[in-house]
Amino acid sequence: MAKNLSAIVPMILLLLLTACSGDPGTGAKEVKWDRDACERCRMVLSDRVHSAQVRFYPIAGKRSKVLKFDDIGCAALWLEDKPFKDDSKTEIWVTDHRSGDWIDARKAHYVKGHQTPMEYGLGAQLTATPDSLDYSQALEDIHNIEEHFNAHGVDLLERLNEQKKRREAAPASPQQITDKTDQ
Repeated sequence: MAKNLSAIVPMILLLLLTACSGDPGTGAKEVKWDRDACERCRMVLSDRVHSAQVRFYPIAGKRSKVLKFDDIGCAALWLEDKPFKDDSKTEIWVTDHRSGDWIDARKAHYVKGHQTPMEYGLGAQLTATPDSLDYSQALEDIHNIEEHFNAHGVDLLERLNEQKKRREAAPASPQQITDKTDQ
């Protein structure tokens, strides 16, 4: 009995220690600035006042997962087609543009005109101002920017292939014809 007990006690202590030092299951996680990458665009997170995080449960009843984003626009666009997007347990966190503190993105107010990593231009803050947007208005603004510029949703390789096809399909310019005949 004492032999079994001496084997079980260290295992129980290890489990307790692991449980106490783990992720609390809610809130934003610590960012390793200039090392962690945005889940959507793969840019390194370095802007400490315009970043975002999404905490979600990929499998019901299991541990949450936290992904980091360099801009609220990247987080919102990444999240839009996910099955857990509207789940009450899914948390979205943004940094307050004034303090750098993490705040609930759904309760934040967004001010336009900021220089943000992916150029969505929204700074989050806790307090409303006459020109600030609520979360749903901010999402609409992000979609308008994405639709108008269509700059962030296209894979770079796909974009380069499209440019190559356009160049190949375009009629040759007089200069190109002259260059070919000189060869």
